Amino acid sequence: MSALYYRDREDVNLNDVVFEASVSEQIDQFLKEHKFSDILHQYELPVANKMLLFGKTGCGKTMTAKAIAKELDKRIFIVNLATVVSSKLGETAKNIHSIFKEANYENSVLFFDEFDSLGQIRDYDNKDSSEMKRVVNAILQLIDNFPKNSILIAATNQIQMIDEALVRRFELKLEFNSPDENLLEDYYKKLLERFPEKYQNIEKKFGISFSEAKDFVFKQIKNNIINDEINKLETASKN
Repeated sequence: MSALYYRDREDVNLNDVVFEASVSEQIDQFLKEHKFSDILHQYELPVANKMLLFGKTGCGKTMTAKAIAKELDKRIFIVNLATVVSSKLGETAKNIHSIFKEANYENSVLFFDEFDSLGQIRDYDNKDSSEMKRVVNAILQLIDNFPKNSILIAATNQIQMIDEALVRRFELKLEFNSPDENLLEDYYKKLLERFPEKYQNIEKKFGISFSEAKDFVFKQIKNNIINDEINKLETASKN
C-alpha cells in the first residue's frame, strides 16, 4: 500500500446519502453513463469521469465519493495529502505523478479531498509561487491523460481558491449546500430506520450539516440504548 493514498473500507450505499434534487439528477445520469459505457463508447460518445464536489463542510461530499465507488463496484483510493504535499522542491508534483500512474491500472475511484490545497490559483505575479505552478501544471497534464475506466473525484470547501484551468477539466461540478429542513427530515428518517422503534425517541436539530446531525442523533441513540440496558439490569436485580 502506497503512503500517498489509502483504501477506505467504509461501506456507504447511495441510499445512505441525501441529495438536493438537482445534485441527485446529475449523479444518477453519471452512474447510468458508466453502467452503459460500452454501448456509449461504440457510438464514440464521451462518458464523464471527472467530478468536482464543492460547498459547505459536512454536507456529504466524501460520502458521495464513497457511495459512487460502491455503486459502480470500484475500489476507492483516498489521496493522503499529509504525505503528498512536501516542502522539498518538486517533490509534491512528483508524488502526484506517482498517484495517477498507480490509478491508471486500478479501474478505481481516485478521491482528492481538500483539493484546494493542491490546485490553488497560479499567481504569475508572485515569484514565490513557482512550486504551486509546477503542481497545478502537473495535475492538468495528468487529468488530461486520466484513463477512461477510472473516475476522478475532487472535493473542496473553497472552490474560489482553485485554479480556473483545473475547474474547467471537471465535466461535472456539483454544489453541496447546507441541507434545508425537508432534507434533514429525510436524513433523520434514514438514520433512525436501522434502530428499533423504542430507541427512536430523539430531539431533532435543524440549520446544521449532515455530519452534525449524524453526531447529534447517534449520541442520543446510544444514550437511549444504554439507559434501556440499565433499566433491564435494575429490574432484574429487583426480581
